[in-house]
Amino acid sequence: MIDKLAYIHPDAKIGNNVTIGPWTYIGADVEIGDDCWFSSHVVVKGPTVIGKGNKFYQFASVGEDCQDKKYAGEPTRLIIGDNNVIRESVTIHRGTTQDEWETRIGSNNLFMAYVHIAHDCVVGSNVIMANNASIAGHVHVGDWAILGGMTGVHQFVRIGAHAFTAGSSLILNDVPPFVMASGSPAIPRGLNIEGMKRRGFSKESQLSVRRAYKTLYRSSLTVAEAVEQLKEAAVDDEQVQMLIEFVASSQRGIIR
Repeated sequence: MIDKLAYIHPDAKIGNNVTIGPWTYIGADVEIGDDCWFSSHVVVKGPTVIGKGNKFYQFASVGEDCQDKKYAGEPTRLIIGDNNVIRESVTIHRGTTQDEWETRIGSNNLFMAYVHIAHDCVVGSNVIMANNASIAGHVHVGDWAILGGMTGVHQFVRIGAHAFTAGSSLILNDVPPFVMASGSPAIPRGLNIEGMKRRGFSKESQLSVRRAYKTLYRSSLTVAEAVEQLKEAAVDDEQVQMLIEFVASSQRGIIR
């Protein structure tokens, strides 16, 4: 199932039932799991490890050297999980020595056309990045987050789990879990309650998160004061605790 016009480096490791289209390039130090599918004109360079059941569309560039000027050719890595869909002209770069030496992608993600994932990023699972969304170096994106088309995320920013950014948003600070953001620069626009409903969160949990959001964003408290008040409330809700921990650990500060 490997087209005769594809190039596979002798050192590459290819799993079972893998389809590789014409003019696709698989370089050295690349490991591909079972049941992956590559269209034509895909480029994969290593060191890169790709899990099972991933689909790569034409002109995707995966595992290329990063664009950080400090990068000096070190053998950094890209790790990709299972069942991701990587559409046309997506670019995903390997890590740098300035972080943990690798870029990591989870499973069950959809990266639409022209998405860019820079060096040292960590993207969770079940994430959607719409057309032309781009994340700069060292960005972390939590599970189930959705980045609207042409969203741009500044380096070192974190996007929390279940967060949502509107199209053309410019994200300069951390977006807490469940929060919707839009604008340039982006500001909070409420909670992703529709996403919580779709993913089966209870009404009680939705209400607890709503209350925490009001404390954080609709009171006269500073961020530090809001976090302390939420901690003192000791809400027995996993989602609220996730929100508290995210905000308390923010290095860049959250969107306000």
